[in-house]
Parts: sequence; C-alpha cells; structure tokens
Amino acid sequence: MMGKREACDDPANLEDIEELHISQDPDSAYARKSLRTVAVKSFRRRKTDSDQPEDFPSPLSADPNFFLPGRASVFVKTWGCSHNNSDGEYMAGLLAAAGYTVLLEDSKKDTADLWLLNSCTVKGPSEQTFVNDIKRGTDRGKKVVVAGCVPQGNPKGDAWKGLSVIGVQQIDQVVEVVEETLKGNSVRMLKEAKVIGEDGSKKKAGGTRLDLPKVRRNPYIEIIPINTGCLNQCTYCKTKHARGDLGSYPPSEIVSRVEQVLDEGVQEIWLTSEDTGAYGHDINTTIVSLLDSIISAMTSHPNQTAMLRVGMTNPPYILKHLHDIARILSHERVYSFLHVPVQAGSNRVLSDMRRAYTREDFKRVVDVLRSEVEGGITVATDVICGFPTETEEDFEETLELLREYEFSVLHISQFYPRPGTPAARLPRLPTHETKRRSRLATQLFESYEKNSHLIGSIQKVLVTDRSSDGKFYVGHNKLYQQVLVEADEKYMGR
Repeated sequence: MMGKREACDDPANLEDIEELHISQDPDSAYARKSLRTVAVKSFRRRKTDSDQPEDFPSPLSADPNFFLPGRASVFVKTWGCSHNNSDGEYMAGLLAAAGYTVLLEDSKKDTADLWLLNSCTVKGPSEQTFVNDIKRGTDRGKKVVVAGCVPQGNPKGDAWKGLSVIGVQQIDQVVEVVEETLKGNSVRMLKEAKVIGEDGSKKKAGGTRLDLPKVRRNPYIEIIPINTGCLNQCTYCKTKHARGDLGSYPPSEIVSRVEQVLDEGVQEIWLTSEDTGAYGHDINTTIVSLLDSIISAMTSHPNQTAMLRVGMTNPPYILKHLHDIARILSHERVYSFLHVPVQAGSNRVLSDMRRAYTREDFKRVVDVLRSEVEGGITVATDVICGFPTETEEDFEETLELLREYEFSVLHISQFYPRPGTPAARLPRLPTHETKRRSRLATQLFESYEKNSHLIGSIQKVLVTDRSSDGKFYVGHNKLYQQVLVEADEKYMGR
C-alpha cells in the first residue's frame, strides 16, 4: 500500500488543496468515459470540408455569415477549485446537449473552432496562465470565450476586451454565448442572479440549476456546489469580488441532485463552495441539516457504495456545529476528511487578514474533530507565508502550530497581492524573505512521518481515479488518504 500526502509551496502548480485529487489532464479514453453521463446527442468526429457534400458547407466556411448551431467543436479548459471544475463540467454538458463536439484534452485544442477558458482568480500565477492562453488562442485564430472568477471580478480587463464573457452565475447561457461568438459577435453576461425568497424579497441565487446536463472529467465523481460566495471579507481574497456574498441553493434541489447522480452510478459526491460551513445562513437553515438530509437520501438509495466528501469550511461558521459535524464525519458513508484553512498561526496576522477567528478557535475545531470522529480524521489546512504584516515572530507562531498538529495534508503558499484587495495596498515583504519562510514551512512538513502507522494494515478503499503518470489507479480510504493500487480495470469504480 502506498499513501500520498503533499505540501505545495508553488502556487502556480496548485490552486486549491481540494485539487490534490483531481486528474487535470486525463487521457482521451478516460475523459470520453464521462460523456456517457449526458443522455443527449452522441459525440462525433467533426466533419471536414472534404467529408461533406458540396451542398452542405463546413460549419465555419469561408462565408463569414454562415452559421449552423451545434456544428462546431469547443475546447473547454478550467483552472482552480472544485467549484470552478463543476461549473466547467456543466458548461461542457450544455454544449454537448446542443450537439457541439466538446474537447477536454490540451492535446486536442488546436483542432477546436472555439476555446472556452474558465478562470481562477485565487492567485496571480493562475490568472497569468489564463491570460496567456487567451493570447495563445487569439494568435492561432480561434474564437475565444472567457468565463470564471477572473473576468467576473474584473470585467474591464484588457486581456478579454472585445471577447465574449460568461459570468459565474450565467453558465447556463453558455450555448447562446458560444453560438453568438461563432457568428462573430461579442456577448457579455455578468449580472448577479436573483431569486424570490420566502418573505417575497429578492435574494442572491446559489447559481444556475443543479439538474443541468454535465460532462464529468471523472465519470465516478460528481461535484455539487451547495452555495456560491461567502460571508467573509478577507483582506487578501479576490474570489469575493467574483463570487460575492453568500447565496445558498435550496436543500431540496441539492438532495434531488444527489439522488440523480446516484442513479447514474456516481461513486463519490463532493460538496463544494467557497465556504460549506456558511451554507444556509441566508435561507434559514444550516449545513448540519443539509448533510443529514443528504445522508438520509444516500442510505435509502440502491447505490450503497457511494461516498460523500464535505468541502472546505472556514472556522467561524463551523464552530457552533462541531459536535454535529463530528457525528456526520463518523458516518460510514462520509469520508472522515475536512479541509479547514488556518492561513496563519498568529492572532495579529489573522486580524489583519480579517479572518474572523483566532488561533484558539482553529485549535478547538481540530481538537474536537480529532477527539470525536470515530476512527480518526484527516484535517487538511492551508498557510500563507509572507503576508505583508507578518513579522518573524508571527511566522514562528505559525510554525509552532504546524509542529503541534503535524497535519498530513498541508497547502503552503506564498502571499500574492491581488489587485483591488486591501492587502494589495500594503508594503510587501522582500520576495526572498517570503520564499525563505515557505521553504521553512515545507521543510517542517517534510520532517515528520505521515503514513508510517499504516504499514502492515489492511485498508478498505474506493477506487475512482488514476495517478498522474497513468501507472496506477487511485483509491481513498475512510480518512480520504490516497492509496495507489494496480491499474486493473476491474478495480475502477469499486
């Protein structure tokens, strides 16, 4: 048995700790398996001019006024967190349902007529990669549509000036935007979606409907967004500019989606949002109530092997639910795993970050979960090195916290100023100092054993993915620890 746990101090390589277990570039055969989840027109090879009769011109013929809906290929690329990945899968599904040929692999992008680029704004390097791909696409003569948090948070950005833009709450309009773009038009859809609440007032919607068609990158994993936006006002965060304030989906819509994907044979369900613990604050319910409803639906469904993974939560909104969350994470159908970012071990820095909790609050979260979740739990966390107001003493407090808890999953990132955020206006620490601190945190993480206690044990694992080198299949045990197994087809999905 081989376990895998990672620390990452290169933000360009990892946007979100939840991406540790997502295959970002599956091979063609594996990616195509997910297309079976869309019960619509089958995917087909796009005919070339030489394939088509003389009276049936190419979809993108020399005549710029010619256009036939659905007769084109679209390359879909997504950066960032699991919420963004879910958005990308929905857009791919809608395009597939409209008859478009959807391409997910980088190796196929040059054959596409249009590039749909779904961006992440968490860190500067990921945004720059997105901008580079825009230029690469336009330089190659491709039609380009941009989506995601980057243009939503900065609608007037020069890199997408004149291009079609899809906002984070308008992904259900992707077919119309793509069709208009193929016609040579530029469309921008960025307005915040609203719903009518029980009291008759307008409230922010959670997002587009959850029952839309979807092309999953991994046919065994369904990512369900439960809310968009958050309640925090972190001084370094650009995502708030894009996703905005909290907007929760109704519990009934989420539970209905769970039942739907269980019918389709999905084996892992990931609940995702910018902050799962904040779910329901805007619609008079709680994350605990939602999770209990989901577990009830899962235990009564014929699909009795699927597992549930609860997504990232910030400490402030989980504190009053700790005992219930421990009970839920102990359930046999729920992974004993929770991602709780700490970001800094210094109360002074946490205050400057406007994180709305203290070091002691975070420790209470970890202590209660570690003591009350039956069979143990994996608590994943994040730290930011080199926040502008972080002193050497502050950083040492962060190291002390890491030494005390020896987290087996730790995402270490360097501070990157995001334009328009309060922290971006603060004087930065020298780059070499920020890098030095991230190296020290990484060295500490690598100094202790994570999985040696598992040697000789027998683990029950659910296999849903393959390793990045393609040599192994990847399973997870109850604590969501990665286990590599022989790449034998009989194990996949079991």
